[in-house]
Amino acid sequence: MTDTKPIIPDLNSLLYSLILKEEGLDHIRNRKIVIPSSYVRLFVQRSEEGDKWALDGLKTIQKLRVMFKKGIIAGLEIVYSPLMSQDRLLPLLASKYNAVIITGDYILYQMLVTLDIDAVYIGPPIGQIEALKYFDEQTLSIHLKEGARPLAKKGKPGSFNLVELSNKVLTREDMLRMAYEVIESSKIDPNATIEIKRRGAYVIQKGEYRISVSFPPFSDGIEITAVRPLVKVLLEDYDLSDKLKKRIREKAAGIIIAGPPGSGKTTFASALIEFYRRNRKIVKTLESPRDLQVEPEVTQYTRLEGSFEKTADLLLLVRPDYVCFDEMRKTGDFKIYTDMRLAGIGMIGVVHCGSPIEAIQRFIGRVDLGLLPHIVDTVIFIENGRIKEVLSLEITVKLPEGMKDRALARPVIVVRDFESGRPMYEIYSFADEVIIFPVGKKRMPVKGEVVPYQFRRRKKTLQLMFPPSYAGKHVSLYSDKVRLGSRLTDDKATIVIPLRSKLGKALLKALREGILEVRSEE
Repeated sequence: MTDTKPIIPDLNSLLYSLILKEEGLDHIRNRKIVIPSSYVRLFVQRSEEGDKWALDGLKTIQKLRVMFKKGIIAGLEIVYSPLMSQDRLLPLLASKYNAVIITGDYILYQMLVTLDIDAVYIGPPIGQIEALKYFDEQTLSIHLKEGARPLAKKGKPGSFNLVELSNKVLTREDMLRMAYEVIESSKIDPNATIEIKRRGAYVIQKGEYRISVSFPPFSDGIEITAVRPLVKVLLEDYDLSDKLKKRIREKAAGIIIAGPPGSGKTTFASALIEFYRRNRKIVKTLESPRDLQVEPEVTQYTRLEGSFEKTADLLLLVRPDYVCFDEMRKTGDFKIYTDMRLAGIGMIGVVHCGSPIEAIQRFIGRVDLGLLPHIVDTVIFIENGRIKEVLSLEITVKLPEGMKDRALARPVIVVRDFESGRPMYEIYSFADEVIIFPVGKKRMPVKGEVVPYQFRRRKKTLQLMFPPSYAGKHVSLYSDKVRLGSRLTDDKATIVIPLRSKLGKALLKALREGILEVRSEE
């Protein structure tokens, strides 16, 4: 590189202030700096939109101007440039001004070298990710944010402690450096994939680590969260009954793995996938991001052209024996699961929820009720890394529990405790509503007629919904024949109870145990 040539920095060099750090300073001393005007326009536009990251780019240019006045650099000129991508713009400017390009983007650097353009790479060492140094054998996840001390969850799924890793508060500069290392390394590391890339947000899978990076204005500060599975287990490591082993091996084809976040659902899903693989089944996965720990024989698919629907179309042609759909949340995810299951493919779905019945409820309204037992036949609820409960579904024609008029017999989905065979819930249509009616153990007759209800758990409240004829009426709530209290329904035949209230906690417990009963007050 000729020492008299001017320097043109790329966007990364300005955004991350790389040009002002030791390695960058070594290259720009006593040299003229040429900055494309399109960079300035881009920084101004994004800064006005609240992007503090872009504001750093403007501040870097201001510092360069101060350095020029102090004689540290030979000159600073902002030259006109059209709005175009860097891979097109920088070669044009390098040729026009006979300049050297300084870049913090390793792929861009390799392109410039290929085009025989003078270029210098001043980014992080390839493969280095400082943020991952916080992991040890007991660490489940790390949580780093500017202005806060680094935190980590240590222990095992469902049983962990949140601990401070250092007394030092992470500065914006610390976070910017670590975030930059994560993003740049992921571009060239063959073991890393950028799963999600949005303005201000990245999700990267690097080996066993899933790393999320967010920037203002999407978040109120730069944040890095990295998660990894602590252990890789086999299905034999779980305490499965012979009955459940036989069902998984011979019959289960519509499996839902349910549980709250961090309970060990993904770990169990990986073990189930490995079980089917060892039993000579062709298994694929649908993931975004791809963080299931599986053997190379299991192909992990993500969104094709941004769509899981297109991926599913491809999988229907491939015809695997089983497909594991990780982290189903949106209506489209449940419809894909349903379509593939009805096409004859064995499905394993992973769903976040607080109780087993909530996993089934997620399908209601999204699929025809009569098809539900053909789509989902087994629900495995995971808590604290263990199988807490297993439900099975079947459909029959009967008089729903609590009704006396035989003319009201109808198709009813019976949800049973798999191990004991005891009915837990009945699901059926009543007055244009879908009713989920607990039929748990120890139900004892008390005053008033049984009121069928449907429940919905919100973030902060629990809703109980009744047939329209019960609007504006008092109902009594019972848990295992113990009266919890009474409430007046609103004009939509609904009552809403805060989850944190004493009644809300008691109702949630009764629902999970299948012993909540509602009766009208006479």
